[in-house]
Formats: sequence, C-alpha cells, structure tokens
Amino acid sequence: MFQPVYVALGRFMGRFFEQLTPTTRPMYEYVQRDLAHAILLAPARMIDSAEDMLAKLIRLDADSETTAPHKFPVIILAVSKDYTPTMRDYTRQIADRVEIIMPNDPKERVFGLRTVSADLRCQIAIFAQEPHTAHSIAAQFLLWIDQTENRRFTANYRFAGCDNEFPVQIEDPGAPAMSVQTEAKNAVILALDLTLKVTAPLFDYPKKGEPNDGKGIPGDEHNPAGYPRVIAASLIQDAGDDKGTVEMSDRTVVDEDAQ
Repeated sequence: MFQPVYVALGRFMGRFFEQLTPTTRPMYEYVQRDLAHAILLAPARMIDSAEDMLAKLIRLDADSETTAPHKFPVIILAVSKDYTPTMRDYTRQIADRVEIIMPNDPKERVFGLRTVSADLRCQIAIFAQEPHTAHSIAAQFLLWIDQTENRRFTANYRFAGCDNEFPVQIEDPGAPAMSVQTEAKNAVILALDLTLKVTAPLFDYPKKGEPNDGKGIPGDEHNPAGYPRVIAASLIQDAGDDKGTVEMSDRTVVDEDAQ
C-alpha cells in the first residue's frame, strides 16, 4: 500500500541531493557520486540500530576498490515499521466507499474508492567523518524542506492503466538533527526524525463473474472492468395519460427502444 510513498520519498531525496552545495572538502567528492552511492535505504529506523548500520558501512566496498571503509559522508534513509492513523483534526479518511470515474481514464469506468490517511515516521541519518560536514548536510536539508514547494510531494498510484497522484506532506520542517552516540572513531551521526502525512487510495472493481460494464477484464487488476452504470433512459407514455414516466434503474442499461 505504501510502496509508492517509498519511491516518491527516494525521488524527493534525489532532488535534495542534486542541489546540495559543498562547503567542506569531503562534500566536494560526495556531490559527484551517483545517487545510489550517496543515499542508501535501510529496512528500519536507523537510530534503533546505528551501531550495526555503521559496522556494515565500514565493511561495505561499494565501488569494489581496495579501500576497506565506505566513503563518508553518506545519508541513510529509513521508514519506521510502525503504523499510525492520522489524527482526525488534521484530515479524514474516506472510510465510506464512494464511486468515482478517474478523469484520465479514456474508458470512463466506474470504480469504488476508499482512502487511508496515515502517519509514517521517517528518519534521515547523516554519517560523516567530522562534524562540519554532518552539520552542513543537516542544515541544508532542513533549509530544503523549509521551502514552501518542498513541504510536500506526491506519490504515484497506478491503477487500471491510469496514474493517480496522492499527497504526502511533511508535518514539521523544523525537526532538530540529533547526535547519535557511537563508539566508532572518526564517525559522526546526525539523525533527523520526520513524520510524513500520507494519503493512500484503495480501489475496488468487479470480480470475475460479477456484473460489469464490459470495458475491461473482470478481476484483472491491470485492466479491470468497471461497475455497470446507467447510460440511457426511456420515456414511456401510455395512451390517454398526459404524464410520461421515465424508467431507469441504477447500474442498469435501459434499452432505448423499450415500449
């Protein structure tokens, strides 16, 4: 459900990396790296296992060179395993299913939609060999997310061949970069905790064997058929009755030639 958020967060961090200004000698080498060697993804929150991750970084030889330690600085990005619903004073989920037609769907199919609103805890851990580099990266990142256009980004959810953008907002751009104590020499770790306000969609569509509009494959998640809907109505008027009646029923195609 939240995989698109991870992808969007990676792209968001990539945009930050592209505009990073080097202010120390190690940063001049850092900004020349490709993104895969500059920002890494950890499976859980970094601060919970900073020592373990640091040990792995020291053993990692990302460039297959003869040098043993991984080149610092480096940024480790992680999302917590916790799940927390967003408080109702901030937003509301669409818990009661609604029927929608996606505006970019050329087939104009009818699908069901609910949305999940969640708080995802994210951590940005900055590893450097000395504090000046760590402080510079942390300060520039907080400056980056303080820009109005960077307070939020969108995650792309592809459904039925259509791309749908849903918002992700950073709750507090003023989070401090806290030092993480480590016994390793020549290593400085700063951790920034962020909360991402996420909205994720849940689409539903007719299953195989259920009534559908015939504009796709029933039960196929990539090209599903939509729910049937009214596309015509017939005006039926009895002889001697000056009041006509319209016969139409929800999700039923009414034959225009009906008498």
